[in-house]
Amino acid sequence: MVSVARAGVTPERLVQAGAELADEVGFDGVTVSALARRFDVKVPSLYSHVRNSRDLKTRITLYALAELADRSAAALAGRAGRDALIALGTVYRDYAREHPGRYAAARLRLDPQTAATSAGPRHSQLMRAILLGYRLEGADQVHAVRLIGSTFHGFISLELAGGFEHSEPDPQESWERIMDALDALLRNWPAPSTHTPTFEVAS
Repeated sequence: MVSVARAGVTPERLVQAGAELADEVGFDGVTVSALARRFDVKVPSLYSHVRNSRDLKTRITLYALAELADRSAAALAGRAGRDALIALGTVYRDYAREHPGRYAAARLRLDPQTAATSAGPRHSQLMRAILLGYRLEGADQVHAVRLIGSTFHGFISLELAGGFEHSEPDPQESWERIMDALDALLRNWPAPSTHTPTFEVAS
């Protein structure tokens, strides 16, 4: 065992190492104990940098959200409409495949105060920027952001879990078709329904 100082452990390096560990063993496998073994230091010595494993995971989540937001912003620069939609989806999908643990971390539920100061709002702003090209505003914009996020994350989660490995066609073809369908839907966004469905209970 070596001292924290000798091991070169800083809060920033600890979080980065935690993000790397998440990609290797899964986000659920990240603990203070696991990182102590990685740095060959005693577990208590790391508590000068993080309070507990939950605090560590929260910091990794903030790291992943910021990293993904930076990539997204760079990809969207100069793009609008369909091109921007595809660019953002590609960034999310590539990030998930390159960094599955960090991608899982970015889905961790944060308390309201932490969420508000994280890069989470940047992700919503980037999606809203895409929707300007589709002329969606107000509540429709909120609905569309939720639709895009659900579509991206749903497909990516299933793909990471191996859900498309044993069927044809290739997932890439499905992804491209889904992007086309999303673009078509956003360009032809339906008006709010004024019809209230009624249901009959069988006697």
